[in-house]
Amino acid sequence: MSIIQVENLVKRYNGVEAVRGVSFDVREGEVFGFLGPNGAGKTTTISILCTLLNFDSGVASVNGFDCRKEANKVRSSIGLVFQEVTLDNDLTAYENLKFHCYMYNMEKKLAEKRIDEILSVVGLNDRRGDLVKKFSGGMKRRLEIARGLLHRPKVLFLDEPTLGLDPQTRSHVWEFIKNLKKTEGNTVFMTTHYMDEAEACDRIAIIDNGRIIACARPDELKRAIKGDTIYIKTANDEKARLEIDEKFSLKAKKTDAGLSLLVDAGEKFIPRLFERLTVEILSVNLKKPSLEDVFINLTGREIREYGPPPQRMRG
Repeated sequence: MSIIQVENLVKRYNGVEAVRGVSFDVREGEVFGFLGPNGAGKTTTISILCTLLNFDSGVASVNGFDCRKEANKVRSSIGLVFQEVTLDNDLTAYENLKFHCYMYNMEKKLAEKRIDEILSVVGLNDRRGDLVKKFSGGMKRRLEIARGLLHRPKVLFLDEPTLGLDPQTRSHVWEFIKNLKKTEGNTVFMTTHYMDEAEACDRIAIIDNGRIIACARPDELKRAIKGDTIYIKTANDEKARLEIDEKFSLKAKKTDAGLSLLVDAGEKFIPRLFERLTVEILSVNLKKPSLEDVFINLTGREIREYGPPPQRMRG
């Protein structure tokens, strides 16, 4: 059952389409990832779904409520964690959560009970009385997620939730996000440009230049690429590209590091490259299909060309 439905969504800024006819759905209880580079339309789309931004045309609904006509009902059924930290550094963790309860008109006894519950969920119960200014980046992010969960939203929106965090903290925050479905039962909608985070989602939608270019489970997207990817660097990449086309009838794509090409059984194809290319091969790497390969295959570009280089998670 779909808890988010989007059909032909369009948003323009000064006549330029930032979101160009986007359509997708999010199923109840899943972790749904929105993968794309900075400027692809991720934050614009999530802002529309959270009723923070109007749209020009199309349909968008969350939890059965129309984002344009029933904005208050949408807001009451969602939680939102922004890219930027929005906590009050001069308040304690408890005070930040208490203020949020006031904003949602939660009854006092229920609010106190819920604060206790959610602080335990995020592992911050022993720091409830500490000022937020003393918290690490990871602790602040967990507290923001806790704040977004206080009123038991049906959908939790996370906009680049680990942006700017170090690899170890990213790993800890992501493990917490993955456990939310077990502990809170939420649907999680998150945006990211990190491939490893997208791999852990139940389904992902890849967005580029304001358009959805693929939407499926990560393993389905990788299976759609038939074969392996070979990355090569030669003494003359342009000449090598032409020879590969002529001798193997394969189209090699230019990348920042040289050339890439898709082949079946890459470990058997590499010796043939060394035998038949007249250009000196400086380096060669074989990769089985990954989400980064999916993105390159669909767009012809690497996601790093758009945004900051991703930091790999540990563990």
